[in-house]
Amino acid sequence: GEVCNMINKKYSEFLPSMQSAEDLVSQVEGLSSNIDLLKAGIENEVQRDLNVAVTEFTELKQQLERDTLVLSILKKLQEFDTAIKEYNTALLEKKYVVAAQQLEKARSSLKTLESRKGFELKILKALGTELTVQTQNMLYHLGEEWQKLAVWKLPPSKESSSPESVMHSELHLCTLPSKEEEIAGPPVASVLQAFAVLGELRTKVKIFGQLLLKYILKPLISYPSLQPFIEEQPDVVILRFKSEEHNLDHSSPVEVFDKIKFTLEVLHKYVLNVPVEQCVEDKKECRVTLAELLGDMIWEELSDCLIQNCLVNSIPTNSSKLGQYIEVIKSTEEFEKALKNIQFLKGDTTDLLKYARNVNSHFANKKCQDVIVAARNLMTSEIHNTVKITPDSCVALPKLPDPGSGDHLKTQKTSKLLPNEMVNLENETKLSQYTFSLPTCRISSSVEKLMELAYQTLLEATASTDQCCIQLFYSVRNIFQLFYDVVPTYHKENLQKLPQLAAIHHNNCMYIAHHLLTMGHQFRYRLTNILCDGAATFVDLVPGFRRLGMECFLAQMRVQKGEILERLSSARNFSNMDDEENYCAANKAIRQVLHQLKRLGKVWQDVLPVNVYCKAMGTLLNTVLSEIVTRVAALEDISAEDADRLYSLCRTMVEEGPQVFTPLPEEEKNKKYQEEVPVYVQKWMTFKELMILLQANLQEIVDQWADGKGPLAAEFSPAEVRSLIRALFQNTERRAAALAKIK
Repeated sequence: GEVCNMINKKYSEFLPSMQSAEDLVSQVEGLSSNIDLLKAGIENEVQRDLNVAVTEFTELKQQLERDTLVLSILKKLQEFDTAIKEYNTALLEKKYVVAAQQLEKARSSLKTLESRKGFELKILKALGTELTVQTQNMLYHLGEEWQKLAVWKLPPSKESSSPESVMHSELHLCTLPSKEEEIAGPPVASVLQAFAVLGELRTKVKIFGQLLLKYILKPLISYPSLQPFIEEQPDVVILRFKSEEHNLDHSSPVEVFDKIKFTLEVLHKYVLNVPVEQCVEDKKECRVTLAELLGDMIWEELSDCLIQNCLVNSIPTNSSKLGQYIEVIKSTEEFEKALKNIQFLKGDTTDLLKYARNVNSHFANKKCQDVIVAARNLMTSEIHNTVKITPDSCVALPKLPDPGSGDHLKTQKTSKLLPNEMVNLENETKLSQYTFSLPTCRISSSVEKLMELAYQTLLEATASTDQCCIQLFYSVRNIFQLFYDVVPTYHKENLQKLPQLAAIHHNNCMYIAHHLLTMGHQFRYRLTNILCDGAATFVDLVPGFRRLGMECFLAQMRVQKGEILERLSSARNFSNMDDEENYCAANKAIRQVLHQLKRLGKVWQDVLPVNVYCKAMGTLLNTVLSEIVTRVAALEDISAEDADRLYSLCRTMVEEGPQVFTPLPEEEKNKKYQEEVPVYVQKWMTFKELMILLQANLQEIVDQWADGKGPLAAEFSPAEVRSLIRALFQNTERRAAALAKIK
């Protein structure tokens, strides 16, 4: 202040007085030093005070923040406390929704408290425990209320589920209060809404839904005799069953839908038509009802059960009944509409309705499945029950429709198959009626039935919709592919062990192959339009079946051949027949082999086609003769007695061998085949020549050889004949001369 005054004073004097510049300079220097002092003062004292102030300010700010936090925590604690108090009051007054909301408020306060970092209050743990206890308490009260609303009386759990045990199921529903009481909100609604607030409603509804399915809805679907009915009492309605006579195994869908609809409508009237969430005042639409919640939970299972145990059984099994199915589709639509009215169902066209509308495809699937199941049963049935087929046999079939006419088929036994008439093939070549005929033989009756099934199914295909026709056609192809895979494996052991079954199986395969040749051809008009050109055929399966039959039979032939050689191996090489023991062994071996052939001749009799029979028996008899010839030709020394005994063994074979050929049961008809044995037995003449050798002298042998042009030369090589001469005759000049001629 002083300084300023001084300056002012001096300045005001200065102007008028115009003092000298020296005065002014000295004044300024004095002032300047004053300023320096002042500056030093500021730097030392004022700055220090400022720093102190800032520090104080920061501390105060932190203090304030701490206080605010403590205050907010106290506030939350107070909120928690208030919520618990109000919850208790509401619970006593049975205001369940309010009580539940207060509990949730307390829960959110506690959550906020727990989220505060660095504020681990001991009290929080105690509050958490308190909240859990109160929630359990509330759930207990709600549970008690819920149980009064819907009471189940169930059959003892030990009992198996049968219509009788299910009859004991009852559901008692507490009826809604009268209008006056409703002001406070119906108890059902408040109980449910309180459950919803606490997040426990789904669990409760789920348990209820499962009981409803198990004890009421599913039995109504499964047991046609059960009828639901209700009994009304003053403040309770009882839903239970009565039993009615029902002569069918399955109820019609229409009946089942009515029962389920009745049951759900009763439930809707007394329990399900209740909102499960509190509603904002001005919006009435926002209410989700219990029906909707329950529907969400059980509809899928209920609809599956309706499809599997009701609609599946109602799918017709033949195409003529498909027209009437429209009724079922209609009733399915109505059933869904009714369930939508009570809000049990939300969306449109559920799986149930799709299933019903898709009847054509299900018809085809069911038909195909039935066909395959039937076919499989036939394939796994006994092979040895046989039927005889002759060139004139036909598969018994309904009359085939005229090409292009879709008229319904009248079943009558006619044979529209190829034998017995001239066959007119595409290229107009006339074939004899027996070109495609089968030789007389026996096949399994199951295979004949299988063929009927195949024709029957193709016939059904020609009268069906395109999609169905294609499916049925392929299921017939599947029958044959299945046969190819199943039969050889399923009957494997028997086909190996039992020669008769191997023969029948051989015939079965040939019979199937025979029919496959012409099968597609007979249905070509209808099938070719739908299946791409030429696909309506089975010809491609023919070689596989022929091979299947042949392989099985040839395997059996190998087994038999093995047994023959095994038996002959005990004949001690047919050497030293003058030794009694050796002769007995050889004789026994021949007897056993003849016995084996005789038995085979019997089991294949009337089974194999005659030509196959003769070839097979001829091959096996040939094995025997061929083996004997090889053994005898290899002997180095044959005494006269040996030769006689060998001859008598061979004579047994020549006399009794042909008698094993008995292709037909009528004895007198077999003579013809027994006389033709040389045709089927390759080594027959060789064997006869061997017998001549065993009895002949040297000259006769030379004559039989006739310079390599005689009958002996036709059957044996020069080396074999020379070896036999050396074995049979002593070393003399006559022998040497004879040997010289064999070349």
